[in-house]
Amino acid sequence: MAGETRELLIGGDSVPALDGRTTDDLNPFTGEVHAVVAAASPADVTRAVDAAEQAFPAWAATSPSAKRQILLRAADGLEARTPEVVALMAGEVGGVGGWAGFNVMLAANVLREAAAAVTQPVGEVLTTEVPGQLSLAVREPLGVVAAFAPWNAPVILSTRAVAAPLAAGNTVVLKPSEDAPIAAGLFIADVLREAGLPAGVLNVVTNAPEDAAAVAEALITDPRVRAVNFTGSTEVGRIVGTLAAQHLKPAVLELGGKNSLLVLDDADLDHAVDAATFGAFHNAGQICMSTDRVLVHRSVAEEFTAKLAAKVSSLPHGDPADPGTVVGPVINPRAASRVAALVEDAVRNGASVRAGGDGGATVLDGVTPAMRIFQEEIFGPAVVVVPVADDDEAVAIANDTEHGLTAGILTEDSRRGLGLAQRIRTGIVHVGNQTVDDEPQAPFGGVKSSGYGRFGGRWGIEAFSATRWVTVASEHGHFPF
Repeated sequence: MAGETRELLIGGDSVPALDGRTTDDLNPFTGEVHAVVAAASPADVTRAVDAAEQAFPAWAATSPSAKRQILLRAADGLEARTPEVVALMAGEVGGVGGWAGFNVMLAANVLREAAAAVTQPVGEVLTTEVPGQLSLAVREPLGVVAAFAPWNAPVILSTRAVAAPLAAGNTVVLKPSEDAPIAAGLFIADVLREAGLPAGVLNVVTNAPEDAAAVAEALITDPRVRAVNFTGSTEVGRIVGTLAAQHLKPAVLELGGKNSLLVLDDADLDHAVDAATFGAFHNAGQICMSTDRVLVHRSVAEEFTAKLAAKVSSLPHGDPADPGTVVGPVINPRAASRVAALVEDAVRNGASVRAGGDGGATVLDGVTPAMRIFQEEIFGPAVVVVPVADDDEAVAIANDTEHGLTAGILTEDSRRGLGLAQRIRTGIVHVGNQTVDDEPQAPFGGVKSSGYGRFGGRWGIEAFSATRWVTVASEHGHFPF
């Protein structure tokens, strides 16, 4: 795909930006230009919202079976393009083959879950004090939805950003990350168009990094946009949420995490090492659910840490296009410098490097709360091991963060694990598993600075529809005057 040129998608047509500007989309492993895409301005956003607004009445009125067929065809079409996704994600975001394949599998199932939701009940009959009156609560589409998709799981998260809104009868303007304009935006639009999605129902605006704030603001503040969903950093999520609130628009915000994996004293340590390695280093640690801190009971901490360091040191890393690579590159030099700075700060203040430390997959112990890496989201190929005295200390540390996305608890006693899960303040917790997991029918989202609202299942449909109260009187009422 090197050298590919892509335009904006507005009203079913590929069109250049109004001012003709473009921006380079770089390969994070080689630094070479992967593609050239149109660089939208706020005026292009207005065009995209125009198209979405024009398409809304017909899409909202489209029969449930027709919507369902489009989404199901898209799921099958996406799976058929798996080799293309593997090449695209390697070249655009440095994703290894296994991660790209998982993106396809989960995204296809997100589409199928949305297709199933199309024909689920959209209201209920209410009790009423008025004789002869039928009282209904009815869920209806909102209108135009603004969607923002990040680069790290680009096919999953662009699909998730649009599937439930479309299933609920909305039209969408999607703004993908500047680091993945194709994989996190234009690609899923191609899949849906091929599946028969009508023109204007999904529009995609790509932009240059320096224009991101202006383009996002133009999209969120357009009065015809009635809801917003954003997946990305907490820092940017605060801005998105504030803008949406100022314009009285609901938002679903899925933001960062500082996720803990608890390894209890009865855990199977070999399994725990495998789980922690996957949780911390899948997609080079660039997942909002990645394991940042492993909280290990002191009695098994050294044995666990030694085994973890040995396993992590053996992970093949390098070219994401090599099928044998497990840990690929981080997304850009800025991200690499940020992760390196966190590791360097910890080492300078007394932490020990048990594996890596040279920019590759890194395991640290001897970490204290005074170190940045203890509190800041890593979002890269590094993890810290923290010995704890008991379950209470593990829970206290897991909760000692502004974030609250996910957690994992490894124990052979599920009753003990469930008791701890109920004390951990996260939107998601997995007993007997690590922190990284997702299913399209489950409510996905966090608490505290990890955001609010939920994607997935009926919760996603509820997030992108409005409830109206409708009554029908079967006889004339009587009035006091």
